[in-house]
Amino acid sequence: MSKRTDNNNFAGKIGAILATAGSAVGLGNVWRFPTETGANGGAAFLLIYIGFMLLLATPIMIAELTIGRHGQRDVLYAFRKMNGSKGNWAFMGYLPVVAGILVLSYYAVVAGWTLEYAFRAGVNDFAGKTQEEFSNDFSQFISDPLRPLTWIFLILAMTFGIVALGIQKGIESGAKIMMPALFIFLAILVVCSLTLPDASIGLTFLLKPDFSKVTQHTILSAMGQSFFTLSVGICCLCTYACYFRKDVDLFKDGLNVAVIDTVVAVMSGLIIFPAVYSVPGLSPDAGPSLVFITLPNVFQRVFAGMPVLAYIFSLLFYLLLVMAALTSSISMLEMSSSYFHKEKNMSRAKSALIMTAICMTLAIACSFSFGIWKDYTVFHLGFFDLFDFIIAKIFMPIGGLLICIYLGWSVKGDVVYNEVTNNRTITQPLYPLFMFIIRYFAPICILMIFISELGLIDF
Repeated sequence: MSKRTDNNNFAGKIGAILATAGSAVGLGNVWRFPTETGANGGAAFLLIYIGFMLLLATPIMIAELTIGRHGQRDVLYAFRKMNGSKGNWAFMGYLPVVAGILVLSYYAVVAGWTLEYAFRAGVNDFAGKTQEEFSNDFSQFISDPLRPLTWIFLILAMTFGIVALGIQKGIESGAKIMMPALFIFLAILVVCSLTLPDASIGLTFLLKPDFSKVTQHTILSAMGQSFFTLSVGICCLCTYACYFRKDVDLFKDGLNVAVIDTVVAVMSGLIIFPAVYSVPGLSPDAGPSLVFITLPNVFQRVFAGMPVLAYIFSLLFYLLLVMAALTSSISMLEMSSSYFHKEKNMSRAKSALIMTAICMTLAIACSFSFGIWKDYTVFHLGFFDLFDFIIAKIFMPIGGLLICIYLGWSVKGDVVYNEVTNNRTITQPLYPLFMFIIRYFAPICILMIFISELGLIDF
């Protein structure tokens, strides 16, 4: 058996879907989606978001899958191969290397926070605390120069261990365990949340649309969230598609990934909004503090007379966050390390270790930006906010735009058609619509996001 089929390719379709979905599902679903939904009026935002998931994010994701699966090795090789080296598109192969390092460097900081809070929930540290105490605890923790680093090291060590094991033994096996566990945690928490007092108010907020609250900002935010949640534009999914088997139905499996990602986001909303509305005086648009300050307080106040339920609810929620963080951090490390593994013939373990060390170093700087280095800024941004700005506001939209131009205009139509139809062995009736979106609709939307996010034009 060749090395390629031994542990350098997903063994089955289910494993491929779960691993790819795991790369998309992350803190953006459990944290950013409820925050954006809460700030943009609830159900109306949700419907617009789902529309953009179908018409924008999913087609670009399928474009990434098409490029990666065609290459069957790594992203750099895939971009060189698919258009026959027409034009100088090889530079796109370096995008996931840089993006993977930058994303994981600041993402590991927040992932470390989830580990800290899972630990606190596990030792029942939340019991009896007030909102002010939760706020003070969080501020003291993130500004501490040492304590966050312990959790960052642990999350990166777990990520390295899984990636170093390879595709089948590490990434695919991990996804088969973590993704079902994530859904079990989600289901339990949804049931618990929907039984809370006044949960119906939160449910109405999430599911009954009020289109009078929709503004241009709402539409652009929904568009941006659909783009962000699938991590399109930085070749993350393109990297995983390099390990797809040739019999994978890219349209069908891509849609499955989008559905899984959306279901996780909606289920997160079904957990958070009923819980928040169960405590008078709290707002669903609390922002990033929602997860680490507001919700611990909610759990304690809602279950004030039932400390065991408060303990279980808190622990399950933060274990859920840890799972979501880990499934995404694995894909980020794979993005950066696969280049050195494939292109430079470096062992998987060595390339993953080097990338982990680089990310750990940069993560220290990101963590310090909340404390001892908070006065050190670049363009008035701390290291954490700077990395987030570069990825979310520059790399993702520009990368997505270039992917659309590459697949829609640089690659021959027959090559794309043969790839998405598995050399014409399956039918794809949506192919004309897919190509229209990639060539025209998606680039226009991406440009709107890019210009708006940079504040150049207020649509």
